[in-house]
Amino acid sequence: MDIRRTAVLLGTAGLLLTAGCGTDGSGPAPTASASATASATTAPTGPYVALGDSYTAGLRIAPQTGAPAGCARSGANYPSLVARALGLTGAAFTDVSCSGATTRDLTGAQRTGDGTNRPQLDALAPATRLVTLGIGGNDAGFADVLGRCAEESLRQSLVAGLTGAPADDSPCRRHYTDADGQDQVRAKVDAAGERLGELLLEVKRRSPQASVYVVGYPQLLPADPAACGPTLGRSVLPGDIAFLTEKEGQLNAMLRSRAEAAGARYVDTYTPSSGHDMCAGEADRWIEPPFATSGLAPVHPNAAGQQGMAAAVLHALRA
Repeated sequence: MDIRRTAVLLGTAGLLLTAGCGTDGSGPAPTASASATASATTAPTGPYVALGDSYTAGLRIAPQTGAPAGCARSGANYPSLVARALGLTGAAFTDVSCSGATTRDLTGAQRTGDGTNRPQLDALAPATRLVTLGIGGNDAGFADVLGRCAEESLRQSLVAGLTGAPADDSPCRRHYTDADGQDQVRAKVDAAGERLGELLLEVKRRSPQASVYVVGYPQLLPADPAACGPTLGRSVLPGDIAFLTEKEGQLNAMLRSRAEAAGARYVDTYTPSSGHDMCAGEADRWIEPPFATSGLAPVHPNAAGQQGMAAAVLHALRA
């Protein structure tokens, strides 16, 4: 996912609110280090092609490598770590993931701020034996949803403070529920699922011998909204933290369902990332908060997050 705009909105809301109000208080995978260094005798062999968005590319994680530069692809992202663990180098490993990618960028060229990424599926060939795909968050508009939740939380808190009216604990949920009671975010997730189903069939057509793994998204927010008080303050209200957690669950459920329907495997990165969300302490988190550690991308995996995702992929490959 590409959530750079969201981080600005969350950060701005957090600063405004905390200045005036203070802050409110599938089974486990092996550890990243254990999986990344284990032998690969039972795992699929290459050639390996990695497809996906910024959660795959490793936005801002050093070293940044590959072309175009606008994809912000890291040499320490989970595909690179998986390839290293499998002993795949040179032509046996191709990473075409790109920050900001949607499902449409798998079959069409993607323009970035610094160069154009070719259609990602063009990297596939009949000889390809392993494919990982991490996509869907941008199709579902997850970045816009996060940003909107920050805006709605700020508006609700300011109105409640000025008027004394009771605050709506989940204004973002209300914003994304239309007049007929339909969930607009869920509708986008479902539409992304339709496109993903077609793309997985195309992956199989281009690389019929490949083992295909659809990689889910790690846990962004904790199950208990109160745990985010020290990190987010009231820049996203507790009810909307629960709403966002629900939407991520629906996104991952869609990815699992579409993977299984297409004969691919789903890689659960959410379960092993429990306790490593953006509201965890700096030593524990896999996802950076809106006020990220210097040099890292807000609301994106850090190096530990990429290692954790690599461990989940390697666990799935050897299962």
